[in-house]
Amino acid sequence: MPYSFVTFELKVTKREDVIMNPKASRLLTLMFFSVSSLLLQACSTVDHSAFFKAYEEAYKKKVDYKVHYVLQDGLKIHVREYGIKSTEPTLVMMHGFPDSMHLYDRLIPALASSRHIIAFDFIGWGDSDKPEHHRYDVASLRQNLEAVVRYFGLKQVVLVVHDASGQPGIDWALDNPEKISGLVLLNTYYGPMPTLKAPEAIARFSTPGVYRDISVWATRNFNSLWINGYNEQLAKFISTEELRELFQKVLGHQSLQIRPAFYGLNRVLHEEIEKRSDKTAQLKTFQPPTIIIFGNEDPYLNSGVAKGLHKLFPNSELHLIDSAGHFVQIDKPEQVAALLRDFPPSQTKQSSQKSGIQNKTD
Repeated sequence: MPYSFVTFELKVTKREDVIMNPKASRLLTLMFFSVSSLLLQACSTVDHSAFFKAYEEAYKKKVDYKVHYVLQDGLKIHVREYGIKSTEPTLVMMHGFPDSMHLYDRLIPALASSRHIIAFDFIGWGDSDKPEHHRYDVASLRQNLEAVVRYFGLKQVVLVVHDASGQPGIDWALDNPEKISGLVLLNTYYGPMPTLKAPEAIARFSTPGVYRDISVWATRNFNSLWINGYNEQLAKFISTEELRELFQKVLGHQSLQIRPAFYGLNRVLHEEIEKRSDKTAQLKTFQPPTIIIFGNEDPYLNSGVAKGLHKLFPNSELHLIDSAGHFVQIDKPEQVAALLRDFPPSQTKQSSQKSGIQNKTD
């Protein structure tokens, strides 16, 4: 069985040796990782560039879009603009980690005929610039969002957030009530919650200590170790084998290049979550319509997190989608699109609706 950064665990038989000689323990861990990683070099890293090129050509035939590059402090943010401009607010779709705007490839075609849509890669991800020495944190993600909104001159937006983009998206929404028409939360998080559970790879790289440092060193220096772990974690985010194989290639196409951003966001993850524990009162005063759509099979950003967010946002409705996991927009794009097509509802419709939990099945 190959080692990966998801499953690998070093077991020290003599605990007192670790306490008495931490330097020796660190050296032992380094040596073990080195040997394991060297063995992995026999498993060659697969080049998916030809597959990805064919995938992009096929996608372009399916849905039309314009490519833009938005500059922020000299760095390029890759943006795709879909659909038609209308009186409806623009849907701005943001990804989490470790992925890219391709997270929305199955959702956007179902919406582009009637809505104006902006999707972009955060700096460090997808086709945006990926500087190694960059401050990757929630503030930098928010700056990317602000640069995109400014570039397109957007006056009214519906933010669609997933996973790590929840924090910058919600922060921006709280601070820009005059521009936010609605908020869409897809398997995301904000502050501390009792049932919130980090995916295995996120826990590995966000927990301070020697083990995290060794994991960073090993996956930075041995590509196979990184790719094996990346694919293993991604497989747990997608419900069906067919989609799993497809998006392991699509999202994994550039996975080696996203490592600096992945390490950086993980390094500040706990700090960023704790920082938002003081904003609960502010969330409870948020008035724009909010729709919470979670894959019900996600063991990490789970239904408990969704219900917690539903309690915090006063003007929210909650939809738990059965047979869908962490990547709900990949697993069940038709059901997500049906909920977003006319969102936000008109003022008349809003006044007649009652927020509640709705379970959506196949």
